[in-house]
Amino acid sequence: MEPLSIPLETIYLYALIISGVLTILYVLFADVFHFHGAGDAGLHFLNPVLIFAFVTILSASGFLLEKLSSLHYGLILGISAVVAFIVVTLLNVFVLIPLSSAEESLVYKESDLRGRIGTVITAIPADGFGEVMIENISGRIAKPASSFDDVAIPNGTKVLVVQVENGILQVTINQEIESFI
Repeated sequence: MEPLSIPLETIYLYALIISGVLTILYVLFADVFHFHGAGDAGLHFLNPVLIFAFVTILSASGFLLEKLSSLHYGLILGISAVVAFIVVTLLNVFVLIPLSSAEESLVYKESDLRGRIGTVITAIPADGFGEVMIENISGRIAKPASSFDDVAIPNGTKVLVVQVENGILQVTINQEIESFI
C-alpha cells in the first residue's frame, strides 16, 4: 500500500531516521533542560526515552519486514508493534528502572566530611594551609586544610575533621585518634 504515493518502506525509513535522531538529541540534552518527562508523576510509560525507543524499534522492524517479506502491511504493522512493545518493556524493566533507583555513590557533600579521619599529605603550618587525604569507599579525597587549633601539623599525621568552611577542612590533632589508629 502506498499512502500519499509514498512506499511504506520509505515511511518506515523516515520514521526510523527521525526517531533515532530525536532519541540521541534527547539523551544528550535532557539534563540541560531538566526535562524528565511524565515519569516523575507516576506515569513511567510516558517517559520520552520509552516513546522514542518504541517508535525507533517499530519503524526499524517495519522497514525490515516490508523489505524482506511479502506479508500484508497491517500484519507487518502489528508484528512490529508487538516486537517494539516487548523490547521497550524489557528495556524499561531491566535498564531504566534499575538506573533510576541506583544510588550515586561517588557524590559527597562537604558537610559529610565532618568527623572523618584523614592523613596530612602536605604539612599544615599554624597560620596557613596544607592538604589532607581522606580515604573513602569510592576512593580518596584530597582537600585543602588548616589547623583548627592554630598549631603546626606535620606530614603523615592522622587528623580529625572538625568542620568545613568555604571548601577548606578545619582539622585537629587528637591523641586519642593516634592511639586508636
